[in-house]
Amino acid sequence: MAKEAKLYTFTWKGKDKTGNSSKGKIDAPSVAVAKAQLRKQGIIPSGVRKQSNAGLFSAENKAIQPVDIAFFTRQMATMLKSGVPLLQGLDITAGGIEKKKLKDIVYAIKNDVNGGTDFSSALSKYPEHFDDLYCNLVHAGEQSGALEQMLDRIATYKEKLESLKAKIKKALTYPTAVIVVGIVVSAILLVKVVPQFESVFTGFGAELPAFTQFVIGLSEFAQEWWFPTLAVILLSGFAFKKALLKSEKLRDGVDKLSLKIPVIGKILQNASVARFSRTLATTFAAGVPLVDALDSAAGASGNAVYRDAIIQIRNGVSTGQSLKNAVSMTGVFPNMTEQMIAIGEEAGSLEMMLEKIADFYEELVDNAVDNLSSLLEPLIMVVLGVLVGGLVIAMYLPIFQLGNVV
Repeated sequence: MAKEAKLYTFTWKGKDKTGNSSKGKIDAPSVAVAKAQLRKQGIIPSGVRKQSNAGLFSAENKAIQPVDIAFFTRQMATMLKSGVPLLQGLDITAGGIEKKKLKDIVYAIKNDVNGGTDFSSALSKYPEHFDDLYCNLVHAGEQSGALEQMLDRIATYKEKLESLKAKIKKALTYPTAVIVVGIVVSAILLVKVVPQFESVFTGFGAELPAFTQFVIGLSEFAQEWWFPTLAVILLSGFAFKKALLKSEKLRDGVDKLSLKIPVIGKILQNASVARFSRTLATTFAAGVPLVDALDSAAGASGNAVYRDAIIQIRNGVSTGQSLKNAVSMTGVFPNMTEQMIAIGEEAGSLEMMLEKIADFYEELVDNAVDNLSSLLEPLIMVVLGVLVGGLVIAMYLPIFQLGNVV
């Protein structure tokens, strides 16, 4: 079979059938083909030009994110539910993708499927974007003849998971960003502003307050050592990030420590329970055996403590324990989760009960993040007040005491 021509994105301007000016983008292997396609659509093109890459940070050159995979899955589910054939759905979906990397992958998947490869097998060639859980669920959908329902379920799962990640990121990013800004402002004051006051204080002829002397000493240190200090901080951060990537033991230690952080730790715990429940419900509903479903849930838990606990649950279930008893034995899951799982097992509605557990804990995370933002605002103001206000007070103390010198 002949290899499909490589497609490029072209921007065009022209007039439609009614004579109104119009413009847009179109994918085609060449300018001539792009013009021919536009004419077939009833558009008279006045200008067609190949879209150039805007640079490394342009939209089409950005890396593929999990949210992009969720959007792709939702589009494919919608296409198949509408009766669009799989190949045509892949073609239409690829045409609407801005990121070139993902667009190329979708076209490659389409070519594989067109050549007789199963959809799940074609997806499995890109494990960095379509993991084992994703491919296994798609395979289950293909085997059962309900691919559109399975893609819809996967899309919902991905969307809820990404929403949960965004909430956790929001909880961690806001206070960190404000404190970093406060430190940067304080550093600028120490390096640029305090030395101006110091030159004025030298003519006072009196001993400066201890607090002012301390700030001046800090300023002198910052002026002399700011660059080495900044370099050490950046290098330490880079080294720590590399160490996290290489050392599973360090990652596990960070995960355990993160659960002990006041307020934030509780949010992370609830998020892990929500991920466990959502993943288990999705895989269990797809007909995946419970032991295999627990394997997938362990990988999606997002925290080493809960990953190890879920592996322990899997081992217990594989030896004949009920899911409720296996969960209870770990000692890390809330009592409510254990009781709801027990009810689900007894009533034969485990999938529905797991969905309810996931919804409940996702809502807990959402509320906790909103409350955290409200609680942190006054605390952050105090921190900024101490950092910036302390420097200002230290500089004005000698001026307040100037009357004693006179």
